[in-house]
Amino acid sequence: MWGFIIAIISGALMSIQGVFNTGVTKQTSIWVCASFVQITALIVCLGAWVLTGREGSFLELFKLDNKYMLLGGATGAAITYAVIRSVDTWGSARAQMCIITAQLLIAYIIELMGIFGSEKVDFEWRKLIGIIIIIIGIITFKWK
Repeated sequence: MWGFIIAIISGALMSIQGVFNTGVTKQTSIWVCASFVQITALIVCLGAWVLTGREGSFLELFKLDNKYMLLGGATGAAITYAVIRSVDTWGSARAQMCIITAQLLIAYIIELMGIFGSEKVDFEWRKLIGIIIIIIGIITFKWK
């Protein structure tokens, strides 16, 4: 249940952040906004790390087996850019529907193929049908 609640909070925060970042971009630029987002995220994360007992070490990053996993930060910058552009172009609700659908589809493909060290799962028609229903929902929502 806790995982469900955290996921709901995460989705809500992502939607709010997309609107905020788009508003900041309109008054500055996309790169100023994206930089500010990343810098403030760094400050918050470092503060949380200090306040929670400094578990782990940054030196451990150099010992990772799969160095490509360090691309998460750069991916975060790309996500910030893409969300700002999509919210600006399509509006918050339509953009978030497409973003969430893409997340679900790619996450399912990653699990089906066992990519990036994830546990491989078997294909299930009901999951594919669920994704198709979501896509139909997006078309319905966008339909004028």
